[in-house]
Amino acid sequence: MQELLNAIIIGLVQGLTEFLPVSSSGHLVLSQYLLGVEMPGMTFEIFLHFGTLISVFWVFRRRLWKIILSFVALFKKDEWAQFTTSTDRWFGLLLVLGCIPTALIGFALEDYVTQAFDSVKFVGIALLVTGILLWIADALPGGKKDIHRTKIFDALFIGTFQGLAIFPGISRSGSTISAALFRRMDKRVAAEYSFLLSAPVILGATLLEVYDLISANVELAGHWTVYLLGVTVSALAGIFAINFFIKLLVNNKLRYFSIYCWIVGLVVIVFL
Repeated sequence: MQELLNAIIIGLVQGLTEFLPVSSSGHLVLSQYLLGVEMPGMTFEIFLHFGTLISVFWVFRRRLWKIILSFVALFKKDEWAQFTTSTDRWFGLLLVLGCIPTALIGFALEDYVTQAFDSVKFVGIALLVTGILLWIADALPGGKKDIHRTKIFDALFIGTFQGLAIFPGISRSGSTISAALFRRMDKRVAAEYSFLLSAPVILGATLLEVYDLISANVELAGHWTVYLLGVTVSALAGIFAINFFIKLLVNNKLRYFSIYCWIVGLVVIVFL
């Protein structure tokens, strides 16, 4: 029974904080530290990531389908002449480009990130930084860039911010959306691009974890109820978090998350 309760708590934390700009990794560290709740091993973490991946695919399923169809259309010879004129195909190319700096930073800073996960105080400081980013982004007037006006440099810039969010306490969604707003993107477009940019990262991380799991010859039997519960809770929480965050973003209420990050960060630094 306790294992099922842990699955619900951690799944809820993962699903909500993966997409709200408050850092999922930071909150997982804090929730386990404060509540004494631990993930039931690496396998459970893989299932949680799969749950949040389902959230992205579900909410943005129409855009994803259009992107896929735009690349399938390249089997027609005349389509190559208008390669970048398709909005959906350009969106897909920008997503690929945005993943490049994220991957490079992830590999370069892997050892430092591992150390950061062992420091609760680091999480507190990083949350303060996230709050500052969100406050600045919220103070900016809304941009007007749609996907067609978004350039290669914009994608690389946003991807770099996403790469830095591998540190616990730096929000991935908060940093990428802030970066998109710094580049004058429309807020809805910024949100859609940010969340879809997370999909390859989450998928890549999940595949690496699966590889480690297979290499370690870990047995999956006996915990399927816990795994399925974790997936379900994280997926449902993620769907809610994405829709909730977009509403707050377009209504210029990012600073609410800034205040939250500052409060939690200060509490962590002072008391923990």
